[in-house]
Amino acid sequence: MTNVATSGYRKRSMVVLGLSEYCVGAMIAWLLVLMPAASSVAADRPNIVFVMADDMGWGETGYRNHPVLKTPNLDAMAASGLRFERFYAGGPVCSPTRASVLTGRSPDRAGVLTHGYALRLQEKTIAQALKAAGYVTGHFGKWHLDGFKGPGAPVLGDDPRSPGAFGFDEWVSVTNFFDVDPLMSRAGKIEEFKGDSSEIAVAEAVKFLDKHRGTGKPMFALVWFGTPHSPFKSLVDDRRTFVELSGPSANHYGELVAMDRAVGTLRSKLREFQLADNTLLVFCSDNGGLPEIKPDTVGGLRGNKGSVYEGGLRVPGIIEWPAVIKPRITDYPACTMDLFPTVADILGMNDDVFVKPLDGISLKSLFAGEVGERSRPVPFRFQQKLALIDNRYKLLSNDRRKDDFELYDLMGDPHEERELSGAQPEVFARMKRDLLAWNSAVDTSFRGRDYAEGKVSPPDPESIFWYDAPQYAPYLAVWKDRWEFKSYIDQQSRQDAQRKQKRKAGKQSAK
Repeated sequence: MTNVATSGYRKRSMVVLGLSEYCVGAMIAWLLVLMPAASSVAADRPNIVFVMADDMGWGETGYRNHPVLKTPNLDAMAASGLRFERFYAGGPVCSPTRASVLTGRSPDRAGVLTHGYALRLQEKTIAQALKAAGYVTGHFGKWHLDGFKGPGAPVLGDDPRSPGAFGFDEWVSVTNFFDVDPLMSRAGKIEEFKGDSSEIAVAEAVKFLDKHRGTGKPMFALVWFGTPHSPFKSLVDDRRTFVELSGPSANHYGELVAMDRAVGTLRSKLREFQLADNTLLVFCSDNGGLPEIKPDTVGGLRGNKGSVYEGGLRVPGIIEWPAVIKPRITDYPACTMDLFPTVADILGMNDDVFVKPLDGISLKSLFAGEVGERSRPVPFRFQQKLALIDNRYKLLSNDRRKDDFELYDLMGDPHEERELSGAQPEVFARMKRDLLAWNSAVDTSFRGRDYAEGKVSPPDPESIFWYDAPQYAPYLAVWKDRWEFKSYIDQQSRQDAQRKQKRKAGKQSAK
Protein backbone atom coordinates (compact mmCIF):
# COMPACT_ATOMS: atom_id res chain seq x y z
CA MET A 1 0.00 0.00 0.00
CA THR A 2 1.37 3.43 -0.88
CA ASN A 3 1.79 6.37 1.47
CA VAL A 4 -0.88 8.31 -0.38
CA ALA A 5 -3.46 5.63 0.22
CA THR A 6 -2.36 5.00 3.81
CA SER A 7 -2.40 8.66 4.70
CA GLY A 8 -5.81 9.11 3.12
CA TYR A 9 -7.20 6.05 4.93
CA ARG A 10 -6.11 7.33 8.33
CA LYS A 11 -7.67 10.73 7.80
CA ARG A 12 -10.93 9.32 6.54
CA SER A 13 -11.14 6.67 9.30
CA MET A 14 -11.16 9.52 11.84
CA VAL A 15 -14.09 11.09 10.03
CA VAL A 16 -16.26 7.98 10.15
CA LEU A 17 -15.92 7.51 13.92
CA GLY A 18 -19.36 7.86 15.48
CA LEU A 19 -21.28 7.22 12.25
CA SER A 20 -23.74 4.39 11.92
CA GLU A 21 -22.47 0.91 11.13
CA TYR A 22 -24.06 1.19 7.71
CA CYS A 23 -22.21 4.43 6.96
CA VAL A 24 -18.96 2.97 8.21
CA GLY A 25 -19.39 -0.01 5.92
CA ALA A 26 -20.21 2.23 2.98
CA MET A 27 -17.19 4.39 3.64
CA ILE A 28 -14.85 1.38 3.84
CA ALA A 29 -16.23 0.02 0.57
CA TRP A 30 -15.70 3.39 -1.03
CA LEU A 31 -12.10 3.50 0.22
CA LEU A 32 -11.40 0.06 -1.15
CA VAL A 33 -12.50 1.29 -4.56
CA LEU A 34 -10.32 4.39 -4.29
CA MET A 35 -7.14 2.72 -3.05
CA PRO A 36 -6.11 1.05 -6.31
CA ALA A 37 -6.55 4.37 -8.10
CA ALA A 38 -4.38 6.11 -5.49
CA SER A 39 -1.72 3.43 -5.90
CA SER A 40 -1.80 3.88 -9.65
CA VAL A 41 -1.28 7.61 -9.33
CA ALA A 42 1.60 7.09 -6.89
CA ALA A 43 3.23 4.57 -9.23
CA ASP A 44 3.41 7.33 -11.85
CA ARG A 45 5.43 9.38 -9.37
CA PRO A 46 7.92 7.04 -7.69
CA ASN A 47 10.15 8.15 -4.90
CA ILE A 48 13.64 8.68 -6.32
CA VAL A 49 16.93 8.10 -4.50
CA PHE A 50 20.29 8.55 -6.21
CA VAL A 51 23.33 7.21 -4.33
CA MET A 52 26.88 7.86 -5.53
CA ALA A 53 30.27 6.73 -4.25
CA ASP A 54 33.39 8.88 -4.53
CA ASP A 55 36.36 7.28 -6.37
CA MET A 56 34.94 3.73 -6.30
CA GLY A 57 36.25 1.70 -9.21
CA TRP A 58 34.32 -0.67 -11.48
CA GLY A 59 35.94 -3.70 -9.89
CA GLU A 60 35.25 -2.85 -6.26
CA THR A 61 32.21 -5.02 -5.54
CA GLY A 62 31.63 -8.55 -4.37
CA TYR A 63 29.51 -9.35 -7.42
CA ARG A 64 32.54 -8.43 -9.53
CA ASN A 65 34.58 -10.98 -7.53
CA HIS A 66 36.97 -8.53 -5.93
CA PRO A 67 39.80 -10.49 -4.27
CA VAL A 68 39.49 -8.95 -0.78
CA LEU A 69 36.40 -6.72 -0.60
CA LYS A 70 32.95 -8.07 0.25
CA THR A 71 29.88 -5.95 -0.52
CA PRO A 72 26.86 -8.06 0.49
CA ASN A 73 24.39 -5.18 0.34
CA LEU A 74 25.42 -3.96 -3.09
CA ASP A 75 25.39 -7.60 -4.21
CA ALA A 76 21.82 -7.94 -2.97
CA MET A 77 20.80 -4.73 -4.73
CA ALA A 78 22.42 -5.93 -7.96
CA ALA A 79 20.66 -9.30 -7.67
CA SER A 80 17.24 -7.67 -7.30
CA GLY A 81 17.64 -4.84 -9.81
CA LEU A 82 19.08 -3.91 -13.18
CA ARG A 83 22.84 -4.41 -13.01
CA PHE A 84 24.82 -2.59 -15.68
CA GLU A 85 28.01 -4.13 -16.97
CA ARG A 86 28.73 -0.89 -18.84
CA PHE A 87 27.71 2.10 -16.75
CA TYR A 88 29.74 5.28 -17.14
CA ALA A 89 30.41 8.34 -15.02
CA GLY A 90 29.90 11.67 -16.75
CA GLY A 91 33.62 12.31 -16.49
CA PRO A 92 36.78 10.76 -15.03
CA VAL A 93 36.78 13.04 -11.95
CA CYS A 94 34.14 14.00 -9.42
CA SER A 95 32.64 17.48 -9.93
CA PRO A 96 31.98 17.00 -13.67
CA THR A 97 30.05 13.78 -13.04
CA ARG A 98 27.94 15.48 -10.36
CA ALA A 99 27.05 18.21 -12.83
CA SER A 100 26.04 15.57 -15.38
CA VAL A 101 23.69 13.91 -12.88
CA LEU A 102 21.92 17.18 -12.15
CA THR A 103 21.66 18.46 -15.74
CA GLY A 104 21.72 15.50 -18.14
CA ARG A 105 24.45 17.35 -20.03
CA SER A 106 28.15 17.04 -20.60
CA PRO A 107 29.83 18.84 -17.68
CA ASP A 108 31.83 21.19 -19.92
CA ARG A 109 28.56 22.61 -21.30
CA ALA A 110 27.67 23.64 -17.72
CA GLY A 111 31.09 25.12 -16.92
CA VAL A 112 32.26 22.26 -14.67
CA LEU A 113 35.58 21.53 -16.36
CA THR A 114 37.20 19.60 -13.53
CA HIS A 115 37.03 19.13 -9.77
CA GLY A 116 36.17 22.24 -7.80
CA TYR A 117 34.47 24.12 -10.64
CA ALA A 118 31.08 25.68 -10.02
CA LEU A 119 27.85 24.67 -11.70
CA ARG A 120 26.34 27.62 -13.53
CA LEU A 121 23.20 29.12 -12.07
CA GLN A 122 21.67 29.21 -15.55
CA GLU A 123 21.60 25.42 -15.70
CA LYS A 124 18.34 23.61 -14.96
CA THR A 125 18.59 20.69 -12.54
CA ILE A 126 16.67 17.54 -11.84
CA ALA A 127 16.00 18.80 -8.31
CA GLN A 128 14.36 21.97 -9.64
CA ALA A 129 12.25 19.97 -12.07
CA LEU A 130 11.11 17.51 -9.41
CA LYS A 131 10.37 20.27 -6.92
CA ALA A 132 8.17 21.97 -9.50
CA ALA A 133 6.43 18.62 -10.06
CA GLY A 134 5.47 18.36 -6.39
CA TYR A 135 8.42 16.42 -4.98
CA VAL A 136 10.17 17.29 -1.74
CA THR A 137 13.92 17.28 -2.39
CA GLY A 138 17.00 16.68 -0.25
CA HIS A 139 20.79 16.50 -0.67
CA PHE A 140 23.01 14.61 1.76
CA GLY A 141 26.80 14.45 1.66
CA LYS A 142 29.36 15.71 -0.84
CA TRP A 143 28.32 18.65 -3.02
CA HIS A 144 31.43 19.96 -4.84
CA LEU A 145 29.59 22.17 -7.31
CA ASP A 146 30.12 25.57 -5.69
CA GLY A 147 33.63 26.29 -6.95
CA PHE A 148 35.69 25.27 -3.91
CA LYS A 149 38.66 22.94 -3.88
CA GLY A 150 40.15 21.27 -0.83
CA PRO A 151 38.75 18.76 1.67
CA GLY A 152 35.06 18.95 2.43
CA ALA A 153 34.04 21.88 4.61
CA PRO A 154 30.48 22.78 5.62
CA VAL A 155 28.63 24.55 2.80
CA LEU A 156 27.87 28.02 4.14
CA GLY A 157 24.30 29.24 4.35
CA ASP A 158 24.96 32.25 2.12
CA ASP A 159 26.81 30.24 -0.53
CA PRO A 160 25.18 31.38 -3.82
CA ARG A 161 25.72 27.89 -5.28
CA SER A 162 24.61 25.77 -2.35
CA PRO A 163 22.31 22.78 -2.88
CA GLY A 164 19.43 25.08 -2.02
CA ALA A 165 20.23 27.29 -5.00
CA PHE A 166 19.73 24.32 -7.32
CA GLY A 167 16.40 23.04 -6.05
CA PHE A 168 17.02 21.14 -2.82
CA ASP A 169 14.53 21.91 -0.06
CA GLU A 170 16.72 20.34 2.64
CA TRP A 171 20.44 19.64 2.70
CA VAL A 172 23.14 18.34 4.99
CA SER A 173 26.22 18.93 2.90
CA VAL A 174 29.95 19.53 2.61
CA THR A 175 31.94 21.15 -0.18
CA ASN A 176 33.94 18.02 -1.06
CA PHE A 177 35.00 14.60 0.26
CA PHE A 178 34.46 13.88 3.96
CA ASP A 179 35.43 11.10 6.34
CA VAL A 180 34.88 10.04 9.94
CA ASP A 181 33.49 12.56 12.45
CA PRO A 182 32.88 15.31 9.86
CA LEU A 183 31.73 18.88 10.11
CA MET A 184 28.66 19.36 7.93
CA SER A 185 26.13 22.04 7.17
CA ARG A 186 22.41 21.64 7.71
CA ALA A 187 21.15 24.31 5.32
CA GLY A 188 23.87 26.64 6.57
CA LYS A 189 23.95 25.61 10.22
CA ILE A 190 27.28 23.94 11.01
CA GLU A 191 27.09 20.69 12.97
CA GLU A 192 29.70 18.20 14.10
CA PHE A 193 28.86 14.55 13.50
CA LYS A 194 30.32 11.35 14.91
CA GLY A 195 30.91 8.13 13.03
CA ASP A 196 31.54 6.93 9.49
CA SER A 197 30.73 9.48 6.81
CA SER A 198 28.64 7.15 4.62
CA GLU A 199 26.51 6.06 7.56
CA ILE A 200 26.01 9.70 8.54
CA ALA A 201 24.83 10.65 5.05
CA VAL A 202 22.41 7.73 4.91
CA ALA A 203 21.12 8.44 8.43
CA GLU A 204 20.25 11.99 7.37
CA ALA A 205 18.59 10.73 4.18
CA VAL A 206 16.57 8.22 6.21
CA LYS A 207 15.40 11.02 8.53
CA PHE A 208 14.30 12.95 5.45
CA LEU A 209 12.36 9.98 4.06
CA ASP A 210 10.76 9.26 7.42
CA LYS A 211 9.80 12.90 7.90
CA HIS A 212 8.00 13.21 4.57
CA ARG A 213 6.67 9.71 3.87
CA GLY A 214 3.31 10.39 5.47
CA THR A 215 2.66 13.64 3.62
CA GLY A 216 1.58 12.10 0.34
CA LYS A 217 4.32 13.99 -1.51
CA PRO A 218 6.84 11.94 -3.48
CA MET A 219 10.46 12.34 -2.39
CA PHE A 220 13.78 12.86 -4.14
CA ALA A 221 16.96 12.24 -2.14
CA LEU A 222 20.49 12.67 -3.45
CA VAL A 223 23.02 10.79 -1.29
CA TRP A 224 26.58 11.56 -2.35
CA PHE A 225 29.21 9.76 -0.28
CA GLY A 226 32.77 10.96 0.31
CA THR A 227 33.91 7.33 0.28
CA PRO A 228 36.40 5.91 -0.63
CA HIS A 229 38.19 9.15 -1.57
CA SER A 230 41.49 10.00 0.15
CA PRO A 231 42.65 10.68 2.84
CA PHE A 232 41.38 7.15 3.63
CA LYS A 233 40.27 6.90 7.22
CA SER A 234 37.97 4.07 8.24
CA LEU A 235 36.64 2.78 11.52
CA VAL A 236 38.93 0.24 13.19
CA ASP A 237 36.47 -2.64 12.95
CA ASP A 238 35.87 -2.01 9.26
CA ARG A 239 39.52 -2.42 8.30
CA ARG A 240 40.34 -5.46 10.42
CA THR A 241 39.83 -7.76 7.44
CA PHE A 242 42.54 -5.91 5.50
CA VAL A 243 45.42 -6.04 8.01
CA GLU A 244 47.77 -7.49 5.37
CA LEU A 245 47.32 -4.45 3.12
CA SER A 246 49.17 -1.15 3.35
CA GLY A 247 47.63 1.54 5.54
CA PRO A 248 46.01 3.57 2.74
CA SER A 249 44.65 0.46 1.00
CA ALA A 250 43.35 -1.04 4.26
CA ASN A 251 41.56 2.20 5.12
CA HIS A 252 40.25 2.57 1.57
CA TYR A 253 38.61 -0.85 1.65
CA GLY A 254 37.47 -0.28 5.23
CA GLU A 255 35.60 2.81 4.04
CA LEU A 256 33.89 0.70 1.38
CA VAL A 257 32.82 -1.85 3.99
CA ALA A 258 31.05 0.94 5.88
CA MET A 259 29.59 2.39 2.68
CA ASP A 260 28.15 -0.99 1.74
CA ARG A 261 26.64 -1.27 5.21
CA ALA A 262 25.09 2.19 4.76
CA VAL A 263 23.54 1.07 1.46
CA GLY A 264 22.08 -1.90 3.34
CA THR A 265 20.62 0.43 5.96
CA LEU A 266 19.02 2.58 3.27
CA ARG A 267 17.44 -0.41 1.50
CA SER A 268 16.24 -1.85 4.80
CA LYS A 269 14.62 1.44 5.81
CA LEU A 270 12.90 1.74 2.43
CA ARG A 271 11.32 -1.65 3.11
CA GLU A 272 10.47 -0.75 6.69
CA PHE A 273 8.78 2.46 5.53
CA GLN A 274 6.90 0.49 2.84
CA LEU A 275 8.55 2.65 0.17
CA ALA A 276 10.84 0.12 -1.48
CA ASP A 277 8.48 -1.21 -4.17
CA ASN A 278 7.83 2.21 -5.63
CA THR A 279 11.24 3.79 -5.17
CA LEU A 280 13.64 4.25 -8.07
CA LEU A 281 16.98 3.61 -6.35
CA VAL A 282 20.19 4.22 -8.31
CA PHE A 283 23.74 3.42 -7.23
CA CYS A 284 26.91 4.41 -9.10
CA SER A 285 30.31 6.03 -8.63
CA ASP A 286 31.54 9.42 -9.79
CA ASN A 287 34.64 8.17 -11.64
CA GLY A 288 36.96 5.22 -12.00
CA GLY A 289 39.17 3.69 -9.33
CA LEU A 290 42.54 4.73 -7.95
CA PRO A 291 45.91 3.34 -9.13
CA GLU A 292 47.69 3.57 -5.77
CA ILE A 293 45.21 1.26 -4.00
CA LYS A 294 45.95 -2.46 -4.02
CA PRO A 295 44.48 -4.91 -4.96
CA ASP A 296 43.25 -3.53 -8.26
CA THR A 297 40.25 -1.20 -8.12
CA VAL A 298 39.11 -1.25 -11.76
CA GLY A 299 38.58 -4.95 -12.39
CA GLY A 300 41.45 -5.22 -14.86
CA LEU A 301 40.30 -2.36 -17.09
CA ARG A 302 42.80 0.03 -18.64
CA GLY A 303 43.39 3.34 -16.89
CA ASN A 304 42.20 4.90 -13.65
CA LYS A 305 40.64 8.08 -12.35
CA GLY A 306 41.47 10.99 -14.65
CA SER A 307 41.73 8.78 -17.74
CA VAL A 308 39.23 8.38 -20.58
CA TYR A 309 40.13 4.73 -20.91
CA GLU A 310 37.54 2.37 -19.40
CA GLY A 311 39.17 2.28 -15.97
CA GLY A 312 38.64 6.02 -15.60
CA LEU A 313 35.04 6.13 -16.81
CA ARG A 314 33.32 2.78 -16.29
CA VAL A 315 31.85 2.45 -12.79
CA PRO A 316 29.47 0.23 -10.85
CA GLY A 317 25.88 0.92 -11.87
CA ILE A 318 22.66 -0.53 -10.44
CA ILE A 319 19.04 0.60 -10.76
CA GLU A 320 16.47 -0.99 -8.47
CA TRP A 321 12.71 -0.41 -8.75
CA PRO A 322 10.86 -3.55 -7.64
CA ALA A 323 7.45 -2.43 -8.91
CA VAL A 324 8.80 -2.01 -12.44
CA ILE A 325 12.19 -3.68 -12.98
CA LYS A 326 12.70 -7.43 -12.96
CA PRO A 327 16.22 -8.51 -11.95
CA ARG A 328 18.70 -8.92 -14.77
CA ILE A 329 22.15 -7.96 -16.06
CA THR A 330 22.51 -5.75 -19.12
CA ASP A 331 25.38 -4.86 -21.45
CA TYR A 332 23.55 -1.74 -22.61
CA PRO A 333 25.89 1.29 -22.33
CA ALA A 334 24.41 3.88 -19.97
CA CYS A 335 25.77 6.89 -18.11
CA THR A 336 25.03 9.43 -15.40
CA MET A 337 23.86 11.90 -18.06
CA ASP A 338 20.92 9.54 -18.67
CA LEU A 339 19.45 9.83 -15.16
CA PHE A 340 17.65 13.18 -15.51
CA PRO A 341 16.20 12.35 -18.96
CA THR A 342 15.03 8.99 -17.60
CA VAL A 343 13.22 10.56 -14.65
CA ALA A 344 11.68 13.22 -16.89
CA ASP A 345 10.40 10.48 -19.22
CA ILE A 346 8.92 8.48 -16.35
CA LEU A 347 7.07 11.54 -15.07
CA GLY A 348 6.05 12.84 -18.49
CA MET A 349 7.84 16.16 -18.03
CA ASN A 350 7.99 18.75 -20.79
CA ASP A 351 11.28 19.47 -22.52
CA ASP A 352 11.46 22.90 -20.94
CA VAL A 353 12.80 21.33 -17.73
CA PHE A 354 16.16 20.96 -19.53
CA VAL A 355 18.76 23.29 -20.89
CA LYS A 356 19.48 21.94 -24.34
CA PRO A 357 21.23 20.30 -26.01
CA LEU A 358 21.14 17.21 -23.80
CA ASP A 359 23.79 14.51 -23.98
CA GLY A 360 21.90 11.84 -22.05
CA ILE A 361 18.89 9.79 -23.13
CA SER A 362 16.01 8.11 -21.31
CA LEU A 363 16.54 4.57 -20.07
CA LYS A 364 12.86 4.04 -19.31
CA SER A 365 12.25 1.52 -22.09
CA LEU A 366 15.25 -0.51 -20.89
CA PHE A 367 13.48 -1.17 -17.59
CA ALA A 368 10.99 -3.48 -19.32
CA GLY A 369 13.61 -5.48 -21.26
CA GLU A 370 16.51 -5.26 -23.67
CA VAL A 371 16.05 -2.65 -26.38
CA GLY A 372 18.93 -3.31 -28.76
CA GLU A 373 21.55 -0.71 -29.49
CA ARG A 374 21.76 2.68 -27.87
CA SER A 375 20.25 5.38 -30.08
CA ARG A 376 22.87 8.03 -29.33
CA PRO A 377 26.59 7.69 -28.46
CA VAL A 378 27.93 8.53 -25.00
CA PRO A 379 30.38 11.47 -25.26
CA PHE A 380 33.13 12.54 -22.86
CA ARG A 381 35.39 15.56 -22.64
CA PHE A 382 37.87 16.19 -19.85
CA GLN A 383 40.58 18.83 -20.17
CA GLN A 384 42.29 17.89 -23.46
CA LYS A 385 40.88 14.37 -23.56
CA LEU A 386 37.91 13.19 -25.62
CA ALA A 387 36.03 9.92 -25.95
CA LEU A 388 32.92 8.63 -27.70
CA ILE A 389 31.24 5.30 -27.01
CA ASP A 390 28.94 4.15 -29.82
CA ASN A 391 27.61 0.82 -28.61
CA ARG A 392 30.45 -1.66 -29.17
CA TYR A 393 33.04 0.84 -30.46
CA LYS A 394 34.94 3.51 -28.59
CA LEU A 395 37.01 6.33 -30.04
CA LEU A 396 39.28 8.39 -27.80
CA SER A 397 42.00 10.98 -27.87
CA ASN A 398 44.37 11.76 -25.02
CA ASP A 399 45.00 15.21 -26.47
CA ARG A 400 42.31 16.83 -28.62
CA ARG A 401 44.79 19.44 -29.82
CA LYS A 402 46.53 16.70 -31.79
CA ASP A 403 45.24 14.54 -34.62
CA ASP A 404 45.80 11.42 -32.52
CA PHE A 405 42.84 9.09 -31.99
CA GLU A 406 42.46 5.46 -30.91
CA LEU A 407 39.61 3.07 -31.77
CA TYR A 408 38.61 0.01 -29.71
CA ASP A 409 35.95 -2.68 -29.85
CA LEU A 410 34.73 -2.83 -26.25
CA MET A 411 32.69 -5.97 -26.74
CA GLY A 412 35.61 -7.99 -28.09
CA ASP A 413 38.35 -6.08 -26.27
CA PRO A 414 37.10 -4.49 -23.02
CA HIS A 415 40.67 -3.94 -21.83
CA GLU A 416 41.42 -1.68 -24.82
CA GLU A 417 44.53 -3.58 -25.90
CA ARG A 418 43.99 -3.75 -29.68
CA GLU A 419 43.78 -0.42 -31.50
CA LEU A 420 41.56 -0.73 -34.61
CA SER A 421 41.78 2.51 -36.59
CA GLY A 422 43.64 0.77 -39.41
CA ALA A 423 41.44 -2.34 -39.36
CA GLN A 424 38.14 -0.40 -39.20
CA PRO A 425 38.75 2.77 -41.25
CA GLU A 426 35.08 3.49 -41.97
CA VAL A 427 34.07 3.20 -38.30
CA PHE A 428 37.10 5.28 -37.33
CA ALA A 429 36.30 8.06 -39.84
CA ARG A 430 32.61 8.21 -38.89
CA MET A 431 33.24 8.32 -35.14
CA LYS A 432 36.04 10.86 -35.47
CA ARG A 433 33.77 13.13 -37.50
CA ASP A 434 30.96 12.77 -34.94
CA LEU A 435 33.26 13.32 -31.97
CA LEU A 436 34.84 16.46 -33.41
CA ALA A 437 31.42 17.88 -34.30
CA TRP A 438 30.21 17.21 -30.77
CA ASN A 439 33.34 18.80 -29.32
CA SER A 440 32.71 21.94 -31.37
CA ALA A 441 29.12 22.06 -30.11
CA VAL A 442 30.37 21.81 -26.52
CA ASP A 443 32.64 24.79 -27.15
CA THR A 444 29.54 26.73 -28.17
CA SER A 445 27.72 25.64 -25.04
CA PHE A 446 30.65 26.56 -22.83
CA ARG A 447 30.49 30.11 -24.18
CA GLY A 448 26.92 30.34 -22.91
CA ARG A 449 25.05 30.14 -26.20
CA ASP A 450 22.58 27.58 -24.80
CA TYR A 451 21.15 30.08 -22.33
CA ALA A 452 18.41 32.60 -23.03
CA GLU A 453 20.89 35.41 -22.38
CA GLY A 454 23.26 34.00 -24.99
CA LYS A 455 26.14 34.30 -22.53
CA VAL A 456 27.30 33.09 -19.13
CA SER A 457 25.67 35.26 -16.48
CA PRO A 458 26.87 35.71 -13.81
CA PRO A 459 30.42 34.90 -14.89
CA ASP A 460 31.96 31.66 -13.68
CA PRO A 461 33.62 32.17 -10.29
CA GLU A 462 37.27 31.35 -9.78
CA SER A 463 37.91 27.83 -8.54
CA ILE A 464 39.81 28.27 -5.26
CA PHE A 465 40.58 26.41 -2.06
CA TRP A 466 37.89 27.18 0.47
CA TYR A 467 40.47 28.10 3.11
CA ASP A 468 41.65 30.91 0.82
CA ALA A 469 38.12 32.31 0.46
CA PRO A 470 37.23 35.32 2.64
CA GLN A 471 33.89 33.83 3.65
CA TYR A 472 35.68 30.95 5.39
CA ALA A 473 38.29 33.14 7.12
CA PRO A 474 36.30 33.42 10.38
CA TYR A 475 36.42 29.63 10.80
CA LEU A 476 40.11 28.96 10.16
CA ALA A 477 41.34 29.57 13.70
CA VAL A 478 38.96 26.91 15.03
CA TRP A 479 39.25 24.44 12.17
CA LYS A 480 42.95 24.61 11.25
CA ASP A 481 43.96 21.79 13.64
CA ARG A 482 41.19 19.36 12.70
CA TRP A 483 42.75 16.19 11.29
CA GLU A 484 40.93 16.37 7.94
CA PHE A 485 41.96 20.00 7.33
CA LYS A 486 45.35 20.39 9.00
CA SER A 487 47.65 18.93 6.35
CA TYR A 488 45.94 20.89 3.56
CA ILE A 489 45.98 24.21 5.41
CA ASP A 490 49.58 23.70 6.56
CA GLN A 491 50.67 22.93 3.00
CA GLN A 492 48.90 26.00 1.71
CA SER A 493 50.53 28.12 4.42
CA ARG A 494 53.97 26.84 3.43
CA GLN A 495 53.29 27.63 -0.22
CA ASP A 496 52.08 31.12 0.69
CA ALA A 497 55.23 31.70 2.74
CA GLN A 498 57.41 30.54 -0.15
CA ARG A 499 55.62 32.87 -2.57
CA LYS A 500 56.09 35.81 -0.18
CA GLN A 501 59.77 34.97 0.18
CA LYS A 502 60.21 34.89 -3.61
CA ARG A 503 58.44 38.23 -4.00
CA LYS A 504 60.62 39.73 -1.28
CA ALA A 505 63.77 38.38 -2.90
CA GLY A 506 62.65 39.72 -6.26
CA LYS A 507 62.12 43.20 -4.87
CA GLN A 508 65.54 43.18 -3.19
CA SER A 509 67.30 42.06 -6.39
CA ALA A 510 65.54 44.81 -8.33
CA LYS A 511 67.01 47.53 -6.08
